[in-house]
Amino acid sequence: MSSSIEDHEKSAGTFKVQSDHDDIDVQSFNEVEEAKLKKIMSSRHLFMISIGSAVGMGLWLGVGGSLHKGGPVGVFIGYLISGSIAWSLNMSIGEIATLYPVSSAFPRWSAQFIDPSIAVTVGWMHWWGNMIGASNELVGIATVMKFWVPDVNPGVWITVAFVCLVLIHAFAIRLFAEVESLMSGVKFLWVIVAIVTMIVISAGGAPQGQAIGFQYWKSVPFNGHGFKGFLTVLPSCVFAMAGIEIIGLVAAECKSPRKSVPKAVKSIWIRIGLFYILGSFVVTIVLDPNNSQLLGGSGVNASPFVIAAQNSGLPRFADAMNAIILISVFSSGSATFYGCPRILLGLVHLKMAPKILGKVDKSGRPWVGYIFTGILSGGLAYINLNHSGSTVFGWFSNLCSLVALLLWSIIFIVNIRLRKAWVLQGRSLNDLPWKCKSVPYTAWYGLFWSILIVIIEFYLAVWPWKDKSSAKNFFANYVSIVLMVFIYSIAKIFFFKGPLLIPLEQIDLDKGRAIYDDDYMANEGEDLGVFRGAIYDLRHAFDKNK
Repeated sequence: MSSSIEDHEKSAGTFKVQSDHDDIDVQSFNEVEEAKLKKIMSSRHLFMISIGSAVGMGLWLGVGGSLHKGGPVGVFIGYLISGSIAWSLNMSIGEIATLYPVSSAFPRWSAQFIDPSIAVTVGWMHWWGNMIGASNELVGIATVMKFWVPDVNPGVWITVAFVCLVLIHAFAIRLFAEVESLMSGVKFLWVIVAIVTMIVISAGGAPQGQAIGFQYWKSVPFNGHGFKGFLTVLPSCVFAMAGIEIIGLVAAECKSPRKSVPKAVKSIWIRIGLFYILGSFVVTIVLDPNNSQLLGGSGVNASPFVIAAQNSGLPRFADAMNAIILISVFSSGSATFYGCPRILLGLVHLKMAPKILGKVDKSGRPWVGYIFTGILSGGLAYINLNHSGSTVFGWFSNLCSLVALLLWSIIFIVNIRLRKAWVLQGRSLNDLPWKCKSVPYTAWYGLFWSILIVIIEFYLAVWPWKDKSSAKNFFANYVSIVLMVFIYSIAKIFFFKGPLLIPLEQIDLDKGRAIYDDDYMANEGEDLGVFRGAIYDLRHAFDKNK
């Protein structure tokens, strides 16, 4: 084993990166310059992060609300559709990130292939969404801890969680990668346990209760709420998967993007199929959509997994489930916190954010971006503790309600335009480092559904489900679109005048492009695997030259 790992190290190869400036700054694959992000994540890290990093309260708690609104059939179809969009998204990300593994990928891709004004809009909205997401996860941790210690002030747990978050990101990126990989592995294993447990309960094998099977599918397929009830489920399913695009951000700090990125995106079906589709399915065969606990519970007590286990005589399952939710929430918060300063790097690159926010230390940490994001996300978490503060926090959250769909739509458009420009400028698609066979069809498919769900959100904002039409409801659900249009208009009118889209023939296909040398290409197929790869990573954990 040892000799094999040594051989792998010697034959790793290099790739070259075209600079974003007029002059070409070619840097070696393993060379780390001052004020640059470090490329130290392995295939194992990227694989594990892609599987479970963004799985948080949306899955464990959010499925219950969707089950009531759309019924078992509505929930299952909703997750099938949103899962197919998320899979299509990652196919597009894989193709782009392998060719352009740049820091702050999404705004920089947008500026290069669409228009800088779009990039500014995407960048600031994505940063805002991640910052609010990190704050929301801190509040979620306090909510989860109430299950065990209800008398302790929630501010204590927010402080503890925030300190842990800061400590993880205060060290080199390798610590974040290892911790996130570990938590993703725990979540992955628990999902299997939860699915098996729910199937046993449905089959009547639990200490209490009887066989349920598909009786709710037959009696209340859409829970009597019809097509409109189903429409309310779709956005919820998409938002539960928000963050699944993290591979695009992590690719810039990956040691071997040509191998690791395709491997990660091709395995994304595991997360989508196991976590979301199968995870939501087993809930539909164990729980009545009109269960009073589902409608009246709060925090962990509203989790359909916990309710089903408690009603079936498995009280210890609730404690274990609470621990997993705690890990999931912290993991999700850490992943969103990781992304914020890297998004700011792209905005600094576009000169649409203060230059100081782009500061990166010698260890590859965008430390000013971390401080800026941490102050805001931590502050908002504390504000949310009182009633008036929670109202303010709710409005801030509404500002980013459609950010995921905006970002996904832009990624699909980037992928489509990249391919068109590539061919128009006389290049062969076979020269792409990784070419997905389903693209551009899946890109058009994902773009169609993303736009359609935005339209559905507009319909639900004007004619809410089980509520009267009002300006308050409309802006609460659609104010993010108003903000996006405002940011785009300001950027386009005052900063980036010109055509709405960069002409395909004028797109610079070499800016930020990774050029892989022959040795790298020859050795890219060698994969040490999860366990040998872990040994390889640990041996280099404290190597200052890595």
